[in-house]
Amino acid sequence: MSNFELMKSLAISTPSKIVLLVMDGLGGLPRPQDGKTELEAARTPNMDALAAEGVCGLTDPMAPGITPGSGPSHLALFGYDPVVYDIGRGVLEALGVGFDLQQNDLAARGNFCTVDDGGLVTDRRAGRIASEKSAEVCRKLAQIELEGAQLFVLPVKEHRFALVFRGEGLSDELTESDPQRTGLPAAPVRALSPAAQKAARVANEFVEKARSALQDVQPANMVLLRGFSRHPHPPTVEEIYKLKPAAIAAYPMYRGLAKLVGMDVLETGSTPEDEVATLVRRYADFDFFFLHIKPTDSAGEDGDFARKVAAIEAVDALLPRITALQPDVLIITGDHSTPAALKNHSWHPVPFLLHSPWCRTDAAIEFSERACLGGGLGRFRATDAMPLAMAHALKLEKYGA
Repeated sequence: MSNFELMKSLAISTPSKIVLLVMDGLGGLPRPQDGKTELEAARTPNMDALAAEGVCGLTDPMAPGITPGSGPSHLALFGYDPVVYDIGRGVLEALGVGFDLQQNDLAARGNFCTVDDGGLVTDRRAGRIASEKSAEVCRKLAQIELEGAQLFVLPVKEHRFALVFRGEGLSDELTESDPQRTGLPAAPVRALSPAAQKAARVANEFVEKARSALQDVQPANMVLLRGFSRHPHPPTVEEIYKLKPAAIAAYPMYRGLAKLVGMDVLETGSTPEDEVATLVRRYADFDFFFLHIKPTDSAGEDGDFARKVAAIEAVDALLPRITALQPDVLIITGDHSTPAALKNHSWHPVPFLLHSPWCRTDAAIEFSERACLGGGLGRFRATDAMPLAMAHALKLEKYGA
């Protein structure tokens, strides 16, 4: 019996409510001057109070030592094995901006980037250009014509865009052009199977024409592509857990991810304050809320320790508005670690806090990596987060006689 089959057999619908608060890229690494991570350096009295009343642990989004992308790590938190449900970033980005993805569509996630005169990438995010500028550049690229495929170029946010090729025989078995670090050129897209030769040709044709079209555009003078994927159809959160789920996320990719697994994606503003206001306003309408916070991850990717600390503190200040709702289960965690020291995602386990009237409390009196290391939940796979949430919300029946 698969885990989903087990969940389907045990899950029951009840009035109890679950809030899953995900601070993207929450986990960090100690800074040299005092040995504190970003979470440990932040002043978080509200999270600390919840930790003292709840139970803590550390999660591995995939497995020890494996650095996950944002899609796989969020899927894991929703209970989907990210190896089994290998869903590319392109689909998530396209769905996130409301694009009607068709059966023959091949989607990719794009970054505008900056390259020097030698073609080496100097900034993978083109200085996080303004969304308005990005939309303007997307309109320019949308004029490109390709042999064998129709093209859609969709602005997402800042330097991110979604790319959709529509045509017959477009396989997603492709390598990425993003070198994932500066000082290297964009890589050619390569077919991983004979069936993907056409898709590789189309992708590379787009990259070369984009290079020409953007040569005088600064700082977004080149594109990087990754996450080639086609529309999958996984079982929904409602089917698996008998929940009425909603997602509150400002960033389109996470909205797309939530939509993919059957959550109602609620309209919200662009800040964490807006998102919490949406939660309060719509709290009566659903029994499961995925609340996504992006600024923690952006600060980590930019190597800005102080800004990540401030982002964590800002979320802590908003917590009383959430706890006033008295959710039966409140989980505070991250999807993965993004230490400012590395300026990227990392393999380090992620702090996890579960607060519920039915907790067996542990010795943690603060929410931090060190406290979570000794927490009562131990170190566990992120795919176990949903069963824990369901159990503490009294939404799982007993297994067996």
